[in-house]
Amino acid sequence: MYYSSGNYEAFARPRKPEGVDDKSAWFVGSGLASLAGAAFMIRDGRMAGNRITILERLKLPGGALDGIKEPKKGFVIRGGREMEDHFECLWDLFRSVPSLEVDDASVLDEFYWLNKDDPNYSLQRVTEKRGQDAHTDFEFDMSSKAQKDITKVFLTPREELENKRIDEVFGREFLDSNFWLYWRTMFAFEEWHSALEIKLYLHRFIHHIRGLPDLSTLKFTKYNQYESLVLPLYTWLLDQGVNFRFDTEVTDIDFEITSERKQATRIHWISDGAEGGVDLGLDDLVLTTIGSLTENSNNGDHHTPARLDEGPAPAWDLWRRIAEKDPAFGRPDVFGAHIPETKWESATVTTLDERIPEYIQKICKRDPFSGRVVTGGIVTARDSKWLMSWTVNRQPHFKQQPKDQIVVWVYSLFVDVPGDYVKKPMQECTGEEITQEWLYHMGVPIGDIPELAANAAKTVPVMMPYVTSFFMPRQAGDRPDVVPEGAVNFAFLGQFAETTRDCIFTTEYSVRTGMEAAYELLGIERGVPEVFGSTYDIRKLLQATYFLNDKKEENVPLPKLMRRRLSKKLDENEIGQLLHEYHILTRE
Repeated sequence: MYYSSGNYEAFARPRKPEGVDDKSAWFVGSGLASLAGAAFMIRDGRMAGNRITILERLKLPGGALDGIKEPKKGFVIRGGREMEDHFECLWDLFRSVPSLEVDDASVLDEFYWLNKDDPNYSLQRVTEKRGQDAHTDFEFDMSSKAQKDITKVFLTPREELENKRIDEVFGREFLDSNFWLYWRTMFAFEEWHSALEIKLYLHRFIHHIRGLPDLSTLKFTKYNQYESLVLPLYTWLLDQGVNFRFDTEVTDIDFEITSERKQATRIHWISDGAEGGVDLGLDDLVLTTIGSLTENSNNGDHHTPARLDEGPAPAWDLWRRIAEKDPAFGRPDVFGAHIPETKWESATVTTLDERIPEYIQKICKRDPFSGRVVTGGIVTARDSKWLMSWTVNRQPHFKQQPKDQIVVWVYSLFVDVPGDYVKKPMQECTGEEITQEWLYHMGVPIGDIPELAANAAKTVPVMMPYVTSFFMPRQAGDRPDVVPEGAVNFAFLGQFAETTRDCIFTTEYSVRTGMEAAYELLGIERGVPEVFGSTYDIRKLLQATYFLNDKKEENVPLPKLMRRRLSKKLDENEIGQLLHEYHILTRE
């Protein structure tokens, strides 16, 4: 497996790998990483779909990319993933998956046209004092010291940031800035999370610094991500003959390990209450999604709080059993043994009449029933004790959603502190109480809040114990390589497998691990698209510098005559022209 860039490799069709007809593949888990890996094996590895089996403990595919209507409770989305232009592996995949909505179009075509016609951006990113404009003016508001902090982290070698927390490398001025407010609420970072991860995010998305305040960097699907991404891909895989075995919990994998090679030899599972499994030969490939950010999620309802489930966690326990067999298989407890630091809660609010949408429209300045962009991403209540954010995507957000209803996603980073209106922690609140707190921060008159929360909405809270577990401080070796050194017939997939220079908590990361695993194990002679190289592009770096400084050009503190001479000299070369073009230095 190797990386490539440019359309020479991007448009090439690889030849059929030698011996692929004799191979079979077993995927553990049916999240996006597994679905993608199976698709690449079929499309680029020419493996017959009926030689691929996907094992899943739950009753539906998709993993964390969900969206469902639960009987009696209502619509539920645990979270959503923002997307952008340069998810190279994701778009490589979905250019080949037919749309379920548009004839003679791929999922990528459908997504591209949608975001061309209805580009995303926010008109109100932050509120305070119960729905009022927070006057952030879409600026980062970083002091010189805060800018130095972020520059230092950007330039620090990644090894020096291993096992360090964000609040150990950033000062208070940075942590009090609008930049950190935008960043932490968009990506769900806490101050105790990994400084290394924020560095990787900065490098990965440096080209999007310009659009971070108004979220114009982002693109969204038409519906929830189960219906827009998972369902078309699942349908295509079924059409190719892929076997899905739901209600099947993989409990262990056996390996034969020597100093030179590692081979998976058996998968153990429980299916329909009975123990079973399959022996694996050299031509039997096993690709396992390790860990899970949505493991042990628990749904409440409008009158019942979601429960924090700290009991047995099958996905984590499987990784622990695997990791005991070789140090190269990672250290799961670095991530999965810190529930107080990795939990947060979200809630799906469904409005039942036109009264609450009027307040939504007042804040987002758009008609939520238009079918177009509504909030353009999350709106954060800066002064919320829960640090609450909420978003309304294009409506309907579910295909079966009534036209007179709006689905809203709400989440909070501080779930164990009392709220501003509801004087109890979010994790103890019913859906109705969470709705009350949200309505309070939207500026609904105090006297109207109880009745609207009781009768004008239906809310499903979801507690997720491990949702930010991949952000815990870590070091090299804590996550296993996608294909560990010496592995001959197995790979690890998903957010807890290690791949080069990309960053976690994205759909792209899941798809990239699936693609790398498929290409490596089958010997596919086509490059995996490398991560977009904006961090090496001087133009993107200069642009980011300008916007991090809130579009202020630097006026070099020199005497006027000397400044003129310097400006003239700079104009004589391309470096100077770049500095002026990207507004780093003022012209004299």
